[in-house]
Amino acid sequence: MSTLSSDATAHRPIGLTAPSGIDRAAHHRLDEAWLAAAWSHPTTRVFVVSGGQVLIDDTPDGRTELVMTPSFEAPLTETHRYFLGTDEDGVRYFALQKDSLPGRMDQSARPAGLREAGMLLSARDAGLMVHAVALENWQRLHRFCSRCGERTVIAAAGHIRRCQACGAEHYPRTDPAVIMLVTDEEDRALLGRQVHWPEGRFSTLAGFVEPGESIETSVAREVYEEAGVTVGEVEYIASQPWPFPSSLMLGFMARATSSDITVDGEEIEEARWFSREDLRTAIETGEILPPVGISIAARLVELWYGKPLPKPLPQL
Repeated sequence: MSTLSSDATAHRPIGLTAPSGIDRAAHHRLDEAWLAAAWSHPTTRVFVVSGGQVLIDDTPDGRTELVMTPSFEAPLTETHRYFLGTDEDGVRYFALQKDSLPGRMDQSARPAGLREAGMLLSARDAGLMVHAVALENWQRLHRFCSRCGERTVIAAAGHIRRCQACGAEHYPRTDPAVIMLVTDEEDRALLGRQVHWPEGRFSTLAGFVEPGESIETSVAREVYEEAGVTVGEVEYIASQPWPFPSSLMLGFMARATSSDITVDGEEIEEARWFSREDLRTAIETGEILPPVGISIAARLVELWYGKPLPKPLPQL
């Protein structure tokens, strides 16, 4: 089963997945002497992450970059300092978790979250940011030991929390979630609208993998629960880190074995089958708003559609 186009759209990278060129160098995370030397090195670069946001800046040549500083210019913090890795030139990168971002360093620097910055930054900067945001989310939500309830302390340059009371070690959490574009025997695509979304917003179906469940079973279960459609063949496409706050999106194409739709009314308020012509017309007239931005959902729809999705036509 494959509804994928051979068009160049199939080869464009999915947001936040392009190779960053950063070696995470995990073997250094427990080496306090090495980390101290890395922090004090003049080429080391540091940026602040706060509430899922960083500072970004536009360069004179039209690029957008993370606002990074040498370590000796970085805000003071000893506890929430996360080592992110090194690049091929030996530059070490750290993120600092703070309660707020520093004041703007110039007139153009601005705060941004991953949904905006991930579309603008280079693969290196986007990779550093997604790593830092994922660690920050985990650190903020897991300050206490799940075994004994005592407060934990940060270790391994931000990648472990240790409980000094019972000795337990806790690691960053990643929650697998499936996201799938379902097609039927007529090669129509199934798109749904969540209850809390704006009117007209449609996207692919998605849901979390449950304990003891394979990802293929999860795809079939979520589609049936949300839309009442049964699924047979499932084809894995790609994954995408999605730290909102801690997911890993696993993208699939799935072939429906039934076509009658019965939405659950709790997560999905409306679901519809779209041919390519149906989708083009609905987007151009403004009837629906398709998935956009860095989400893998937009790429799954685009892969089926065979080219970049159309834009709404100007309203006269």
